[in-house]
Amino acid sequence: MEAERQVFGTTSKIIPLAIPKGTEKLCELCQRRAHLQCDNCCVTFYCDAEHQQADWVGIHEKICQLLIPIRTPTLFSLQRTGRIEIQLKKSRDRQAELIEICRSVAQSKLSEGKHQEALPAAQFCLCCSMDVHGPSTVELVPAYLLLAEANMGLGNITLVTELLSQAEWAVLKSPECGHAVHHRLHRSLGRLHTMTGNLEAALLNFANDIHFASEEYGLHSTVTCNGYFLMANVFAKQGKMPIARSLYSEVANTWHCHLTKLLKTHVQNIQNPDMLLEPSYDKAWQVEADKMFRTMVEFEQNNSRKDSAQIALVTHCLAMLCFLGGDFLKALGFGSTALQASQLIPNHDLTEPIQGLLQLVKSLQTDPHPGPD
Repeated sequence: MEAERQVFGTTSKIIPLAIPKGTEKLCELCQRRAHLQCDNCCVTFYCDAEHQQADWVGIHEKICQLLIPIRTPTLFSLQRTGRIEIQLKKSRDRQAELIEICRSVAQSKLSEGKHQEALPAAQFCLCCSMDVHGPSTVELVPAYLLLAEANMGLGNITLVTELLSQAEWAVLKSPECGHAVHHRLHRSLGRLHTMTGNLEAALLNFANDIHFASEEYGLHSTVTCNGYFLMANVFAKQGKMPIARSLYSEVANTWHCHLTKLLKTHVQNIQNPDMLLEPSYDKAWQVEADKMFRTMVEFEQNNSRKDSAQIALVTHCLAMLCFLGGDFLKALGFGSTALQASQLIPNHDLTEPIQGLLQLVKSLQTDPHPGPD
């Protein structure tokens, strides 16, 4: 009897699998014996409806039809036509496309904190990368790190340790490995050690993360300064508040410069209504920055000796971030908090820019599509 599930308004059909003698299909997620088959692509199999549902929500909906040409046996027909090399290249290109789709989906879900939903995309990204690049190669490291991050969010520490060991081994075997891969690996290792309470090891890995990120992206890039933020969190856990505060301040200043430049560019294009309706950055970027700023504000507000200048700086960052993302209501809220904090300090240099942002937001709420008369 055919089973059917509704997922986000899309119908995903699964049918009982009739397995011919001498063959066996494995579940896409757990590699146990499969009993169900996706009725849309007919090349993907599951042990039960729960795993089918998880895969559909996680990634399969986006790649269902792309799997058909990759997983459909065509060797006999290719031998007859003599076009094996051409078709193999097409297959590799399709798999490369799948890897990128899965990487993007997994990263997006991770940025939103949907670790369980990220698992199928991260897992398929790793499987596809192995098919294309082979086992134990440095090209697998991004997929290992995605899968490790998803499991880290779910508290599967043993599995995370194993995945990061695999990634570390692949990097060690590749002396030519680039700075970006080293930076991401050390950042993941630092997060793992933070979770397990090995704070000195976490600090060492975050220091390496910052080194490699600065080599790849520059010392004052937001990517590099996010490593300083993670290091500050560790110092806060150790009770070393002055060091944590100093690092948070460095992070806030770097991000404030970056957001100020983005805001200036955005305002220059404000006469184009389409520019105003679209966020100036992707969702993952916004979520990560938002979490950092909120952590820094909470740190400062919980401090017995509050630094009004730091509160003004960070909440102004939050206001600009919300404005660039199109959330005018939150931009007004954080902007008002920033203004109150800045006004506690005579002649504070942020008071005027904060007032300017608040006026801009209010004018756009009144007339969301300003343009020439």
